[in-house]
Amino acid sequence: MRVAGLGVGAGSVRDKPAALLPVAALLLGAAILGFAPILVRLSDTSPAASAFWRMALGVPLLWAWVWLFERRDVAPAAPAAPAHTRLLALAGLFFACDLAALHAAIVRTSVANATLELNLAPVFVTLGAWLLLRQRVSRWFLAALLFTLCGVVLLVTPGANAGQQTLLGDVFGLLAGFFYACYLLTIKSASTSVSTARIMAVNTSIAALILAPWAWLNAAQLWPQSAQGWLILAALAILVHVLGQSLIALGIARLSASFSSVSLLLQPVLAAVYAWSILGEAMGPVQMTGGVIVLCGIYLAKRTS
Repeated sequence: MRVAGLGVGAGSVRDKPAALLPVAALLLGAAILGFAPILVRLSDTSPAASAFWRMALGVPLLWAWVWLFERRDVAPAAPAAPAHTRLLALAGLFFACDLAALHAAIVRTSVANATLELNLAPVFVTLGAWLLLRQRVSRWFLAALLFTLCGVVLLVTPGANAGQQTLLGDVFGLLAGFFYACYLLTIKSASTSVSTARIMAVNTSIAALILAPWAWLNAAQLWPQSAQGWLILAALAILVHVLGQSLIALGIARLSASFSSVSLLLQPVLAAVYAWSILGEAMGPVQMTGGVIVLCGIYLAKRTS
């Protein structure tokens, strides 16, 4: 019997290595996602344009994945129920809103503030998983979540006074965290009966259609100015979105929404490491301590979830 979205035998899930695969997929996806702010910073297009190209360039690859995934199935894939179609459409809408809000926050407040506000998503996810998905959340898990968020605060606080800061930018950052939480909860619900390939292809296509007019109206520089600019956007689409987000969707299909969202807090830790190694941005002892706390918090969340 096929496990939805993973394509592995049900018996293999009993094996410890197979049981660790969703966790490995989730953490690897978070590690890849840490490159996103680096690539956005290096892009020669406007933030609104990079958000659109991140979706648009990934659409053909994702639909090719759907074709290959469904072609190898012995039984033809059943048509998606109307409820599932609505879930996939909502996922695309939420992800488009998340990217639009996040990129708007980056240019209106400090990167540190935007990162912190985006990573409040686990709070929204935990609340939504309890209210909407009826997932039980223990007090120990809530303690691990709070511990991890404290690490994120330490990680980004040294840069909180750098760059432009406005209240509007902070509002956009909070909206990005809320919409990303909605996206995670939606794909979690859809993953019970729809393959990861189709989830990613449909929601990415919808997000691209929504972001196209937004990029056209708001982007001061819509088209890349060089071959290097196109390569950066291709990496943002293929590496970060197609590979990174697909691994996250695979992990979420087999793990609780609350633990998945906490595990994604690995992203700001590695983003800081990437910025230090690629862009030369310094990491002080406070940031290093915050990174260690986040890693410990993810481990505690796994043990208590």
